[in-house]
Amino acid sequence: MRDFQTPGRSAVFAGNGMCATSHPLAAKVAVQILESGGNAVDAAIAGAVLLGFAEPQMTGIGGDCFVLLSPAGSDEIVALNGSGRAPKALDAAAMRAAGHATVPLYDPAAVTVPGAVDAFCTLSKDYGKAGLKASLAPAIHYAEAGIPVAPRVAFDWADAVGNLSGGARDDFLLNGKAPVAGQLFRAPKQAEVLRRIAMDGRAGFYEGEVAEDMVTALQARGGVHTLEDFAQTRCDYTDPISGRYKDVELVEHPPNGQGATAILMNNILSQFDIAGMDPFGTLRTHIEAEATKLAYDARNRFIADRTAKLEHMLSMETAQKLAALIDPKKAMQAAAPLTEAVHKDTIYITVVDKDRMAVSLIYSIFHSFGSGIASDKFGVLFQNRGAGFTLEDGHPNEAGGGKRPMHTIIPGMLRENGKVTMPFGVMGGQYQSNGHARFMSNMIDFGMDPQSAIDAPRSFSDASDMKVERGYSDTVRQELADLGHDVSIPDGPIGGAQAIKIHADGTLEGASDPRKDGCALGY
Repeated sequence: MRDFQTPGRSAVFAGNGMCATSHPLAAKVAVQILESGGNAVDAAIAGAVLLGFAEPQMTGIGGDCFVLLSPAGSDEIVALNGSGRAPKALDAAAMRAAGHATVPLYDPAAVTVPGAVDAFCTLSKDYGKAGLKASLAPAIHYAEAGIPVAPRVAFDWADAVGNLSGGARDDFLLNGKAPVAGQLFRAPKQAEVLRRIAMDGRAGFYEGEVAEDMVTALQARGGVHTLEDFAQTRCDYTDPISGRYKDVELVEHPPNGQGATAILMNNILSQFDIAGMDPFGTLRTHIEAEATKLAYDARNRFIADRTAKLEHMLSMETAQKLAALIDPKKAMQAAAPLTEAVHKDTIYITVVDKDRMAVSLIYSIFHSFGSGIASDKFGVLFQNRGAGFTLEDGHPNEAGGGKRPMHTIIPGMLRENGKVTMPFGVMGGQYQSNGHARFMSNMIDFGMDPQSAIDAPRSFSDASDMKVERGYSDTVRQELADLGHDVSIPDGPIGGAQAIKIHADGTLEGASDPRKDGCALGY
């Protein structure tokens, strides 16, 4: 139990249904969908699409999503990959010849075809109850009426103004400036796109006038995208992967997501007595940082659209060999980054309904405001997820036409004794695999409840910089530096997280990260 005399946030308990996400309006809308008879899929789509207007720097219909779904009455988990592909004409050799060492961030070369809309349409058709029109209605309303900008959103918006270019500056700035907390943001052009999707399904986005607007905008800036690239976009159901940390099973998406990295990191940490360490002390933080470097190095070598080394990454033997490289008294060199495209911009939403269908959904445009490029007529802001490719010749994740890049966004689910017990997600770009492992360790090794596990201070050894939040003591930071870490206090918080625990008696317990503006709501 938390100390009620100090700042903090109580867990939220409910008996029927619940949503936890990073903006209160999205949580409210999702719960309203549940109360009106919709299921967890209907509610998750409603909340997620709305978040594209509540947090437009983080996500939108020009982006991608990944979904884990546990159907009602089942402890099976379904994975839906809603990440888009590079246009067929994309050529890594041409980018290298033009002098690029990495995929240029704010350029059509980084724009992969948006995959989220097809995933939402597919998910609604296959598992929804209320229908796509009902799920999109709240977002259409608020895109036109406006949403007051929340404090964390305003913080991020102001930091990313320079990422926007051309007509996107008119669509996403107010009088040329980032809005401040409380100002209304509207996106009426995108509301019209949602109406067309509500009426015509995926064809309202990937074909016809909206698709023509998107392709014209990209080609005008030098993109090689075609109408055929958009029309052929399809999401895929895949088989989840999983691994255990002590008695708890972590379920993740297979590549092109980085979920295997979280499983590898858990396996490395399981070689140490983490539970015997101070949860916020130097040794635990150091061991986690070293495990991160090793697991991310494997990620950067192997994870791609088609990953041949997946079993190697999931093997406990691999983890044991890597753990043996960790010196408790000295920091190792950081892993070489896959790309210069470091980001922290994502939304996550989880919903559990009265029948205990559980949805874990993550949805992003990669960098803050993505590529910074928006289509002219409908204002669709494009992701720059293609910056997740490498331009290294022959690398499994080398940029190429029709390929999906390595993705950082990963929804998670936990199972215990074969029962689904928690959909959860950790935002924060590259941090997410580290965040999954930290969240689980906080609960399993140190007995924290989900809210406390989310509240707890974070660190992240990102490339050569070890970011340590202010929740750690100065003593710990100095001791980490003495071990050889290049320690800094990040300008903003490290990521965010949301979770819903399904108790054995059916009670739902929601947790929401105070690093974001959101909350858990139930009924």
